[in-house]
Amino acid sequence: MEKKILIVEDEFIIADDLSFMLKHAGYHVCGIADSFDEAVGMIKKFQPELVLLDIHLKGKLTGIDLARHLGELDIAFVYLSANSNQKILEEAKSTNPYGFMVKPFREKDVLVSLEIAGYLHEQNALARRNSELLLEGALVDIVNENGPAEQKLLKSAKLLQSHIPYDYLAIGMKNADDLANRGRSFLRLGFNEYQIIGIDDLITVAGTRRQELMKIMEPSQADQITAIFNGLSFRELCSKDPEKALIAKTFGVNANLNAHVPVQGHNGFTISFYSRKDDTYNNRHLSLIKRLQRKLSLLEDCFRQARDIPEPAITRQITEAPTLTSKGSSKPAFDGIIGTSHLLLTALDHLTLVAPMDTSVLILGESGTGKERFAKSIHAFSSRRNKALVTVNCAALPAHLIESELFGHEKGAFTGAVDRRIGKFEQADGGTIFLDEIGELPLESQSKLLRVLQEKEIERLGGRNTIKVDVRVIAATNCNLEKDVAAGKFRLDLYYRLNIFPITLPSLRDRKEDIPELAAHFISKFSERVGKPGMSISPQALTDLRNYDWPGNVRELEHVVERNVLLTKGNVIEQVSIVNAGNKTIERVEETRMKSIDDNEREYILRILKQCNGRISGPGGAAEIMKIPSTTLNSKMKRLGITRHHMNGL
Repeated sequence: MEKKILIVEDEFIIADDLSFMLKHAGYHVCGIADSFDEAVGMIKKFQPELVLLDIHLKGKLTGIDLARHLGELDIAFVYLSANSNQKILEEAKSTNPYGFMVKPFREKDVLVSLEIAGYLHEQNALARRNSELLLEGALVDIVNENGPAEQKLLKSAKLLQSHIPYDYLAIGMKNADDLANRGRSFLRLGFNEYQIIGIDDLITVAGTRRQELMKIMEPSQADQITAIFNGLSFRELCSKDPEKALIAKTFGVNANLNAHVPVQGHNGFTISFYSRKDDTYNNRHLSLIKRLQRKLSLLEDCFRQARDIPEPAITRQITEAPTLTSKGSSKPAFDGIIGTSHLLLTALDHLTLVAPMDTSVLILGESGTGKERFAKSIHAFSSRRNKALVTVNCAALPAHLIESELFGHEKGAFTGAVDRRIGKFEQADGGTIFLDEIGELPLESQSKLLRVLQEKEIERLGGRNTIKVDVRVIAATNCNLEKDVAAGKFRLDLYYRLNIFPITLPSLRDRKEDIPELAAHFISKFSERVGKPGMSISPQALTDLRNYDWPGNVRELEHVVERNVLLTKGNVIEQVSIVNAGNKTIERVEETRMKSIDDNEREYILRILKQCNGRISGPGGAAEIMKIPSTTLNSKMKRLGITRHHMNGL
C-alpha cells in the first residue's frame, strides 16, 4: 500500500518538484498546502501518514505550530527549511521531528529521510505500545497485591511518573462523591522519594485553616472535565480556581493536567498532575489517560480504603520507594548520579522508561554532565545487564585504526596485523556498546556503522565472512549533530537511526540547586581518601560555587572540590580556589589571583577564534591571523584545554 504524504510548503516550485519526485518514487502525495489552516483541513480530510513540513508558511501560524498539532495526532513529520537562526532551529527541535532537511536538497536526501522517518515512527509506536502494556499490567498487580492502601496509591503514582511527569499529584481531590476531605496527594522530593500529603499536611504547608481549605475544595462540575492547563492559561485558571491557586503558590507549579476517571456504579474520581515546568502536558498525555481509564478506575478501591484511615496516621509521612538496582546486585543502578533538580529527574525518568527496551539511545549533553554514567545505568537496568558493556571513545581513536577497533581484523589484514583481533562489536555481542563522542567519528566510518545498525552484522578487516552480532547501541555526544548534519559532517541517516530515543542531560549551571548535594558528596569522597574525614564547606564557599557558571559541569566541580580538599588545612573549606577552569571564574577568587602566561595565551586564542567564527585553518582562519601553522595552533589548543565545546559557544 502506498504511503500517503502531505506536502506543506509555501513555495510552489519547491512543492511541485517534491510532489513529482515522490510520485516517481512510488509515494502517494495526497495534497499540497501552503498555510496552517489549509494543512489542518487536508490532514482531517486525507489522514496522511507523513507530512513534509516547511517552517515558514503563509499566515500568522508557522510550521512549528503545525508540528505541535501533528504531534498530538501522532502523525510523523519531517521539516523542510532553508537555513534558519538558532532560536528557530531549537524551537523546531523541541517538537521532536522525525527528520530535518535543509534546502536545497537532493532526491536521495528526501527518500532517505522518508525511510528513516517511517522507521522511527514505527519504532516509537512499538515502544509506546509495549510501555503501555507494561504499565497496565503493573497497575493491575499493584491493586491486587496485599498491603496498605496508601502504599498502593503511592506505588501507582510513582508508576505514572515516567509516562506523565509531575512534581505534585492529587488523586481523589474534589471528587464527585463529595469526599474532598479524604483526598490524597503526592509531592515528589527526589527520584525515589515522595511525600504522602493529607488534608492536615496541606493545611500546615499552605499556612491556611481547615475551614478555609474545605471551602476552597468543594466539589464542582468543572472537575468532571478532562483538560490541560499550561503556562499562561494555567495562571489565568489560578485566578479563577482557588484550589489550583493554592497548589501553585504552595508548590511552585506552572502546568496542570486534570482528568476525571469514571467508575462503573459510582461517580468516579479526579486525578490531577502538576508540574513546575511550563508546557509539560499535551494531548498525548490526555489520550494515554483515556486509554488507561479502565485500569485507573481499579484504584478507586484503594482510594475508598484510604479515606477510612484516620488522617493523623499518615500526616507528614515521608515514604521512599525501593531504590532501582541491577538484578543480582545491591549496587544502585543510578550509582554516581546525584541531585533532585527537575531537569535531572526528568532525564532519570526517561532513563527508566527506555532502559528495559532494546531501543538505541542517544545521550546528549555538554562535556562533564555524566553521559557515561547514564549509559552504565541504562545497561545496568536492562535485560542485557549480565552481558558486557563495552565503551568506545570515538574521539580518542586514530582515524586509521577506527574500523579495526570497532569491527576487528584478521591476521595479515594490514601492515602490523600480526594476530587476529576481535573488535568492540563482537566483544559486546549480547550486551551493550557505548559509543562516546559519536560526533567525532569520520564520515567513512559512519557509513560502516550505519550498516551494522541496519543489518546487525559486521565484517572484520581482511575477512571474507559476515558475522551476526546482537548489540544494543548507546551513543553520546556533546556536539550539535543537527548542525553537523547540515554542514555535511555527520550522516543524516545515521543521526536518525541513532536518535530513536534521545536523553538530554542538563548542564550544571541549569541545575545549580544540586550543587550543595554534589559538593557534599565529593567532599566526603575525597576527605576520606586523603585521611581527613568529616570535612565540610562554609556557606560563603558554597555561595561561590553557586555563582560560578561551570563550563566543565559536574566533572569540573569534582576536580575543584578535590583540589580544595587537598589545599585546606583545617576541616572546613572556607574559600574555594578555581584555577584554569574556563573563561569565567568566581569573581571574588579572580580578584586575588594574577593571571598566568597560559591564562593570557588562552584568552588571546579564544578572542582570535571568535573573530574567525571558530575557524582554525584556511584563508581567514585563526592560524593565518596568528601567523603560525594550524598544527601548532591545534597543539596549543589541546594543551590549554580549548575544546570544541568552547568553540561552539563563540
